Amino acid sequence: MFLPEALTEQLETPCVVIDLEKARRNIQKMQQEADRCGCMLRPHIKTHKMPLFAQMQLKAGANGVTCAKVSEAEVMAAGGAKDIFIAFPMVGELRVRRAIALTAKVDRLILAVDSMECAQRLDQAAREAGLVLEVRLEIDTGAKRTGVLRGQSVALAKAVAALSGLRLTGIYTFKSLVLRDQPTEDVSAAAWEEGELMAALASGIRGAGIPIQDVSAGSSPTGVLVAQTGMVNEIRPGTYIFKDHMLCKEGVARPEEIAARIFATVVSVPGEEYAVLDGGTKTFPTDIRPDAPPYHYPGYAIVEGREDLQLRRLNEEHGILTATRGKVELRVGQKLALVPIHICTAINMQNDVYLYENNSLRRQRVEARGMLV
Repeated sequence: MFLPEALTEQLETPCVVIDLEKARRNIQKMQQEADRCGCMLRPHIKTHKMPLFAQMQLKAGANGVTCAKVSEAEVMAAGGAKDIFIAFPMVGELRVRRAIALTAKVDRLILAVDSMECAQRLDQAAREAGLVLEVRLEIDTGAKRTGVLRGQSVALAKAVAALSGLRLTGIYTFKSLVLRDQPTEDVSAAAWEEGELMAALASGIRGAGIPIQDVSAGSSPTGVLVAQTGMVNEIRPGTYIFKDHMLCKEGVARPEEIAARIFATVVSVPGEEYAVLDGGTKTFPTDIRPDAPPYHYPGYAIVEGREDLQLRRLNEEHGILTATRGKVELRVGQKLALVPIHICTAINMQNDVYLYENNSLRRQRVEARGMLV
């Protein structure tokens, strides 16, 4: 049982509960793996969105943190983080202005570029502020998301390096589970390819006379394996801190390592074939479709201890549970623990979470919840 029954009754549902000891162990394990490989660890805070956990990661040995947006970075800086990488193209006047202001509040701020349009505006803003901004070039290695195409990376790196307001110090990528530009379940092969691609790209850019220092890659599925290649000097996993069903399916986590649960209450049982929970699309992430290849998730969350129950239908405030054996056998008022498929988006739906430690619960604000700018 994830939580003693007496504590479960204290929960105001729907809610997220985090086991602090499991989170600590996950933090320590990833840091040890990175240290063993001589690789820096810069965790992505998009998973937890709380300075409390960022400080735990930094105290364990992380060299800095990664944020998705400038608003997240502002929260982490206010919470004591002094070395921040914003791994997202810095496009838009308000975003650029906020990034410039943030440089005065931290020891090191690294920004991202993947186009000359982005780089030129940052360069202009930096020169107007009397600054030289540190930047990294994002390169697409198969995820087909942001990132300059590989064949154009050297040319763009040379153009960015020529801008007087910017200092190009590294390259980075988010590759996801992709092998030869196609989705794969082979985590090891995907990670090895990630290391090889980034090493080759770094070599090409250095060969063009640009002395970049940092080669950053590796998400939670591939992070440890990419570090083990010895071809990158920094990894940026995020989900590893809490882990989830997705990481288990990808073969890089065990169910007993998952540090978070979504708790919900049965509010209605109109018939024996289905029951209704007090959480819907505003509680359970819907970014992973049930039944979609390659992992074919059976629903939007896994009901702990009742594998026959399936959460496959959601409205805004209603989650509809059915059972593969026909009868749900649930009662009104019953609280259920559900294992999240994808924990990152689940945390961002909560204003606060419960922290479980020493057989007690306390509330913790999710300070960077909804920080999307």
